[in-house]
Amino acid sequence: MDKPGNGLGLRTLLAFLLLSFGLSWGAMGLYFGIPGAAELLGAVSNHHPLFILAVHAPAISAFALILWHGGPEGLRRFLLRVLLWRAGAGWWAFLLLGVPLVYALGAALGGNPFRPDLPHLPALVGAMLFMLVLGPVEEFGWRGFALPILQRSLAPLWAALGIGVVWGLWRLPASSMSGAVQSSWSFLPFFAGSVALSVLMTALVNDAKGILLLPVLLQFQLNSPLWPDAQPYDNALFAALALVVVLVRRDRMLSRSNAVTEVMPSAPGISSTWAKRPAT
Repeated sequence: MDKPGNGLGLRTLLAFLLLSFGLSWGAMGLYFGIPGAAELLGAVSNHHPLFILAVHAPAISAFALILWHGGPEGLRRFLLRVLLWRAGAGWWAFLLLGVPLVYALGAALGGNPFRPDLPHLPALVGAMLFMLVLGPVEEFGWRGFALPILQRSLAPLWAALGIGVVWGLWRLPASSMSGAVQSSWSFLPFFAGSVALSVLMTALVNDAKGILLLPVLLQFQLNSPLWPDAQPYDNALFAALALVVVLVRRDRMLSRSNAVTEVMPSAPGISSTWAKRPAT
């Protein structure tokens, strides 16, 4: 079973951050630093290969470090966490209903009421499938790899805030690249929203005993082409929700007793933990 002392410690977490930032910022720096790169490689967009590499960097870094320390078996045990789906009804309600309501309310506050203007079905399905393999993949790194390691030393709230700050800074290039969706957003609300979402995702992962499916699905919901542009009000609403979660679950958020600390749990360990302590 994956325990502290097996190599996945704070030094490995530092290596993860260096790899993630190196791949992401390095790819974008290479693009913008080479004269004529735009003409040669094409304009930056959410579909550009370098942009996709930058977004997938946390997952790539996590997979590489897990293979280094745990081999193929460690990676298999890590990926088993994706197959778990049971979580409290409140989290499923937040995922399926709460997130769309945040965007609808945020858009209304910004004077942009939600009026669905959906493309034809094939285009919509294609867009949703693309978003499924774009943003959600990074959760293998942030909540799947970095969070359990950091929670070995810090209470969930402080781990969430730390990862949220780093996550927000890591996303900085995306907020300044012409052609990317985030380039039209103000960075400060975008950054604050990253920290708030990190708190929500940390509570979700810990309550659901370390499953990866829900944060992946939540990231997909956050990037769904179905929802209207609600910037910056959606970030304020997510921050308010994060504050509510911290206040209501302050005993869990300020104690490591229920914190997930295993990156590569054995399959029997996952099953027995799940059977003994169902999510609430």
